[in-house]
Amino acid sequence: MTLATTATAAAAKGVERSAGRRVARRPRAWLAAVPLLAFVALAFGLPALAVLNGALSVDGGHGLANLSRSTQGAYRTALLGSVKLAATTAAIAAVLGLLLAQAVVTSRSKALREAVLTASGVLANFGGVPLAFAFVATLGNAGVLTTKLGLSDHGWSLYSFWGLALTYLYFLIPLMVLTVAPALDGLRPQWREAALNNGAGAWQYWRHVGVPVLLPTLLGGFVLLFGSAFAAYATAASMVGSSVPLVTMQIADALSGNVLVGQENVALALSLDMVIVALLVMAVHLPLQRRSARWLA
Repeated sequence: MTLATTATAAAAKGVERSAGRRVARRPRAWLAAVPLLAFVALAFGLPALAVLNGALSVDGGHGLANLSRSTQGAYRTALLGSVKLAATTAAIAAVLGLLLAQAVVTSRSKALREAVLTASGVLANFGGVPLAFAFVATLGNAGVLTTKLGLSDHGWSLYSFWGLALTYLYFLIPLMVLTVAPALDGLRPQWREAALNNGAGAWQYWRHVGVPVLLPTLLGGFVLLFGSAFAAYATAASMVGSSVPLVTMQIADALSGNVLVGQENVALALSLDMVIVALLVMAVHLPLQRRSARWLA
């Protein structure tokens, strides 16, 4: 047997032993994930099953009556109101967040970039009752700016659709900045240089190169903002109550019996409607995120 044959046989045995060790390690790798899977099952699986069971429970049996009622009358108005508010605020925040992120990314001031990104990280998580109180104290009926600028005389009201939309923009715009800034950083300077060398202007570069590359990220950011605005509850509950029809307010009223007694299962059906919308949002967001990562890697 030649030296080359011996070396080949030894290498083959080594590969077989390595493959055997990898196969032997796989069950142990799955065991390491068992605590996480158990936590996910308890924290998300059981509540989801409880919501599904309650939404389908009708007079001791199961049916679709609650789901049908959740899409009619005031419940339908609230569901459409939440979709309208989420879509409007997400679209405005996506545009303004993109412009702000582009200004920060192209800025030569490192301190400005770090300050804006740090503030965005803080403001994107600032919501609920503190945010509502801040806007009421500033732009409410007796707020500081409302009184000094006489906004009430011009028809301004914070406790309306556009007042709530303005409040939502306070945390949605920073969230968009955090989402799109890494994608803007991923635009390679060579692409712009190649476009300019071939006679393209700035508008043509953005139209044929920049926007197509960023489009998955922009759409994914819009979907993320839509989901955040659609599921928000504490800010709206603290500021406008039921004056603006929202599905989260309807769920709270049905669970507490604030309007009608015995509507708990309808509230669970509304929650199931929100879960379905959230799943649709994630189904759109994840493929766009993967496509954007493939371009900007």
